[in-house]
Amino acid sequence: MTEIYFVIVGFLLILAVFDLFVGVSNDAVNFLNSAIGAKVAKFRTVLFVASIGVLIGAVMSSGMMDVARHGIMRPENYSFEEVMTIFLAVMVTDVVVLDVFNTLGMPTSTTVSLVFELLGGTFILAILKIGADPSLSIYDLLNSDKALSVIIAIFVSVAIAFFFGVLVQWLSRVIFTFNYKKHLRYSIAVFGGIAFTALAYFIFIKGVGASPYISEASRNWIETNTNMLMLAVFICSTVLAEILHLCHINVFKVIVLLGTFALAMAFAGNDLVNFIGVPLAGLDSLLDFMANGNGNYDTFMMTSLMHSAKSPLLYLLIAGVIMIIAMVTSKKAQNVVKTSVDLSRQDEGDEMFGSSRVARSLVRATQDIGSVVSHIVPRGTTKWIDSRFNKDEVILAEGAAFDEVRAAVNLVLAALLIVLGTTYKLPLSTTYVTFMVAMGSSLADRAWSRESAVFRITGVLSVIGGWFITAGVAFAACALVCALMHFGGFIVMIAFMALDIFLIWRSNRQYAKKMKEEKKDDVFQLMMRTRDKDIVWDLLSKHVTKTLSFVTHFSLEQYNRIIEGFSTENLRELRRCRTALKDEQDQLKKFRRKELLALRRTPESISIERGTWFHLGANSNQQYIYSLRRMLDPIKEHVDNNFNPLPESYAKELEMIRRKVNELMNSTEQMISTNRYELYEDTLTIAEEFKDELSVVRKRLIDSMQKDADINLKVSLLYLNILQETQEFVSVMRHQLRAARKFLEERK
Repeated sequence: MTEIYFVIVGFLLILAVFDLFVGVSNDAVNFLNSAIGAKVAKFRTVLFVASIGVLIGAVMSSGMMDVARHGIMRPENYSFEEVMTIFLAVMVTDVVVLDVFNTLGMPTSTTVSLVFELLGGTFILAILKIGADPSLSIYDLLNSDKALSVIIAIFVSVAIAFFFGVLVQWLSRVIFTFNYKKHLRYSIAVFGGIAFTALAYFIFIKGVGASPYISEASRNWIETNTNMLMLAVFICSTVLAEILHLCHINVFKVIVLLGTFALAMAFAGNDLVNFIGVPLAGLDSLLDFMANGNGNYDTFMMTSLMHSAKSPLLYLLIAGVIMIIAMVTSKKAQNVVKTSVDLSRQDEGDEMFGSSRVARSLVRATQDIGSVVSHIVPRGTTKWIDSRFNKDEVILAEGAAFDEVRAAVNLVLAALLIVLGTTYKLPLSTTYVTFMVAMGSSLADRAWSRESAVFRITGVLSVIGGWFITAGVAFAACALVCALMHFGGFIVMIAFMALDIFLIWRSNRQYAKKMKEEKKDDVFQLMMRTRDKDIVWDLLSKHVTKTLSFVTHFSLEQYNRIIEGFSTENLRELRRCRTALKDEQDQLKKFRRKELLALRRTPESISIERGTWFHLGANSNQQYIYSLRRMLDPIKEHVDNNFNPLPESYAKELEMIRRKVNELMNSTEQMISTNRYELYEDTLTIAEEFKDELSVVRKRLIDSMQKDADINLKVSLLYLNILQETQEFVSVMRHQLRAARKFLEERK
């Protein structure tokens, strides 16, 4: 019987390694965002600084392990069997929850999922134990006070982080303005002194000072002389910041890199409990049981978990190294543009989220409040404040999402809040804090214009809503899994372990597929990163060429599928065609907005001259889809109802028409893809003549329908619709070819 627990603990440790990789891949960008978003250093430099912070934070994180041991449960009233059931249920559920949320594309938090999984598993077993032994109360089994403080700390951190993000960034921008290099003579020294002092206090005094690796005497000396140390650090760092500025060294870059180090350190110290806290608690439980349990796995109580964790340094070092490897090698951490960067960037871009009623209401309410405030505040004051927020003077590095001032505020403030939570052993979510600080600072920076505010507020609400959903789902799912394991025993445990292995395998396959799809959008990402307008135009013209060429080929392919599906009465093929058209229509809508944003970044002379032809080409792409759908829907209904097939005379005539459409469309696609228009005039002439021929065929069919009493009107009307939409299809082709030539012919 004991052997199965060795298997369980081994599985927990394997999941810990998996969680380290997945968690770091998801969360590493939380502390890399600002440095990369502001382009303060090369990516390798940022990774190196963050790696040092992760390693130091991992080594000093042992105190946080107590949350998994006795932060939620009261282990002295749980047997070894019950504790292991809870731990296994938590880790199994964590993989399931992360997999489901990742599959659905919904935001989640490893901290929230872990805390509420522990709470759900402990709660359900507590209810079952109370039912079996009424002498027990919920307070004997659940550390409700601690659990409540943990939950409150997690969710209150959302409001606190957002508030201070707004306040600190607003003050910083008023001081420095967007043209911050003109206002650094003295203010940078004070700003640098405050930033360095704050980081030093929370990292080196509250972090290192609370570390178990320094002597008690040294710790007492630090606590006694904290004020003196802080004053000395402030004076020294202020002087140092001024000296660096006079030496033409960018102090903001130094602050951002130090903040990256601090946030990485806080991340490792705070989030290690998410990844290895539960498995190490399970390992300690097994070692205690083997030494003192005497085989009584259902009666041996886990009083040993009441003591604080004494995690070996080797375990922490291994965890830190794994986190660094994951951060450096994970393509997800390197290539995926995080939601927080997209929602907080200074300029416009492709909005990831749509509009919602709540967001629209909030925007209107904010505008109303702003109008009231503008009438109260003196006009001179308002004018002076507006002059400090002149975004036309913004200084952005090539490809940066925001400037170094905001990056410094984001990192320093987020690091302070997270390390503060770690110091008091409250597992604040690094995702929550960094995201909400970034949102608050972007709002204060007026990055949310009237054109984008409703989309970005929708995005913020979606992310926060995902966090709350995570809490409920994690609690309920772990409670269910824990109950099933409790009643089902080892068979159910093994079944869930097998399920986890399958989900991990499937998740890796899905992610590889997702990354393959995202690579299709690399050209647009490059267009939005570069500030060279000529390069943007060259990339945009290539992107438009590729889109026009593909849509022409795709439309012809679907046209042939519709005709073939109708001729062979293949309902399945018609359904697939309908799905393909719907997917392509959605894709074209996304491309339209992205291309418009890129067109704004091209030289003004080009954007004005080519704008009309760009819109004509984009509209032609959409009209292809509309025409094909108008053709497809009645055909699909006809075939689905098993009505009479197309008569042979109509079928032969339609085949000749289709052959002519293929010749014209192939010629058009060839000209667009190669940007060679020698046959341009001939193709337009042939297309116009073909449209006249279709008009003749249509008129002949209408006359036949009116004069021939034996004709099948249902089939004839359907054929007439095909002829009409084919004529429209050719007309769209002419418009697209004309637009493509005018928009792209100068690009050689």
